[in-house]
Amino acid sequence: MPEGHSVHRIARQFERNFVGRVVAASSPQGRFVEGAAALDGRTVTEVRAVGKQMFLEFDDGLWLRVHLGMYGAWDFAGEILVDPTIASANGRMGQTNQRGTDLDDAVYDAAGENSLTSIGAPRRARVHVRMSEQTTGLAADDEQWPPPVVGQVRLRLLTESTCADLRGPTACVLQTPDEVAATIAALGPDPLVDDPTDGEERFATAVGRTATPIGKLLMDPAVVSGIGNVYRAELLFRARQNPHTPGRDVPRETVRGIWRDWVDLLRIGVETGQMMTMDDLDPEAYRRAMAHRDDRHWVYHRAGLPCRVCGTAIVVEEMATRKLYWCPSCQA
Repeated sequence: MPEGHSVHRIARQFERNFVGRVVAASSPQGRFVEGAAALDGRTVTEVRAVGKQMFLEFDDGLWLRVHLGMYGAWDFAGEILVDPTIASANGRMGQTNQRGTDLDDAVYDAAGENSLTSIGAPRRARVHVRMSEQTTGLAADDEQWPPPVVGQVRLRLLTESTCADLRGPTACVLQTPDEVAATIAALGPDPLVDDPTDGEERFATAVGRTATPIGKLLMDPAVVSGIGNVYRAELLFRARQNPHTPGRDVPRETVRGIWRDWVDLLRIGVETGQMMTMDDLDPEAYRRAMAHRDDRHWVYHRAGLPCRVCGTAIVVEEMATRKLYWCPSCQA
């Protein structure tokens, strides 16, 4: 599932490639025909990302809300106007894989993703962007425009030069401004949307009022926005916090520390396109971490392997319907 940094990076691409442009909208799959018809011919006026949800505003106050969920993906094709503030514009933007540009110092991982370098200043590049590792067989075709529909595309948004295809979302719905406001109001704080200090207070208050285990609270979008399975495991390990401790029993300063750590890790995730959670790596270790997921996390996906700190075997269990990785010694 895309986590918060992915959705913010996707929103940045929409900002640069769709805001201010008229779109042709269609539903090749046939499951969003009426919604697509309502969007067809409208101009995109704004994009927002809050946690794991993205909101696209069109003229006359019509909004599209998209939640990718477990299997959703956006695919861009065509002329992609690159965002220079995203360090890995040639590589990963959340769950994004761009093809078409090669750099001598690129660092590619097993999925062919270069998350270390940027293609530089803003420019138009004829590239293909794959928004999800689950999507395959989508080679860019410079000769055919618009690109052929591949797979079950719920919604296609098309400008004169850029195409965005949405597959498999949990939610793809039209909303009024009041409905968007209500949806966002029900979400926990997002460090990239809310004032970090106010967000810290909201988060600490929500955690401190309940007996729900902290490991579950970090996955509750009403408590905090954007944290998914990877960040949950890593944040708890970095805080040396037992995931089973009731929220109200977690020391207040520990809760605040988790929020501040989330602020930092989310920023790194947006900048690099990777959920980099290990600190103080030398240049070679950093390159390895960019190239291999197993070298960029403390506990996630390391069940049975020795803890990088104490040597105890990392355990895995199910919590909040997802696999939770943690060290029973460091996080006792």
